[in-house]
Amino acid sequence: MPAPSSVAYEQVDRAGAENSSVLRENSPVTVLEEYRPELTGYCYRMLGSAFEAEDAVQDTMVRAWRGLESFERRSALRTWLYRIATNVCLTMLDGAQRRARPMDFGPAGAGTAAHPGEPRPDEVWVGPIPDSRVVRDGADPAEVVAARESVRLAFVAALQLLPPRQRAVLILREVLAWSAAEVAALLDMSVASVNSALQRSRATLAGARGGDVLQPADPAQHELLGRYVTAFEAYDLKALVALLHEEATLSMPPLPLWLRGPGDILAWMSGTGSGCQGSHLIPVSASGLPAFGQYRAGGVPWALIVLELDGDRIAGVTNFLDTGRLFPLFGLPPVWRPE
Repeated sequence: MPAPSSVAYEQVDRAGAENSSVLRENSPVTVLEEYRPELTGYCYRMLGSAFEAEDAVQDTMVRAWRGLESFERRSALRTWLYRIATNVCLTMLDGAQRRARPMDFGPAGAGTAAHPGEPRPDEVWVGPIPDSRVVRDGADPAEVVAARESVRLAFVAALQLLPPRQRAVLILREVLAWSAAEVAALLDMSVASVNSALQRSRATLAGARGGDVLQPADPAQHELLGRYVTAFEAYDLKALVALLHEEATLSMPPLPLWLRGPGDILAWMSGTGSGCQGSHLIPVSASGLPAFGQYRAGGVPWALIVLELDGDRIAGVTNFLDTGRLFPLFGLPPVWRPE
């Protein structure tokens, strides 16, 4: 996973007196808030949930605010905040169930299924997060791509395969570009242990995919997404299925049913799922991937659709049905009305 540029953070990440000077010359709340996007991204990668990540960051901010007076004797504001956030996340993960996707719970179902199964609780699933919550305003393009790449791995549950501390090592080393010595100091580990954990995590994630990162300036990707929207809104299932990879998956958290292959996806969409006919899509971006708010006929919110692209084909479609929480998170209107 490529590391984003850290140049933009240097003004509040220097040693000793300079940290104190920044805090004296600016509102402490303002200084701390500058770190919210990157801390949210870190906590999302650790926890696999946008809502838990926001809770973890808020807890981090409260603890930091309460400890600011003692902090001024410390060396690096950013390191201190990450130490707090890491401890918060590790506590939240202690004994928690590993978040997953429907594909992790059993074999694919049939497109002719009459019922997708009973909903499972939110804490079971890996969820999406708006890119805007994890990427700084004004970030350079390389930083945006790097951030999207790493949150993509969180979304496809790859990071959830790692034990929590190993997960922290990987994110700190490969996403945030911390040295082994810095990570060792933060996690109270030896440098050798950090390097060993990094090697094990790389081996676990070798070959992990989950879709091409969203790149709006890529004309081929833009054209593919345009064709998807046109086909879906017209409910032209022949054109829609033609866009799918031969191993494409369709899932619908919190429902456990998932499907593999154009044949079963076509059977579902022309049968039990045919209520999506007449839908309207609003583009957003989620976890580094292209996404859409889906409104069924009459403007009723139905799903947040997240697409995983593989070159010129769609490799995965995830329909998140918890629109009551997800649509406000993504800034989507509660009802869609044509202008």
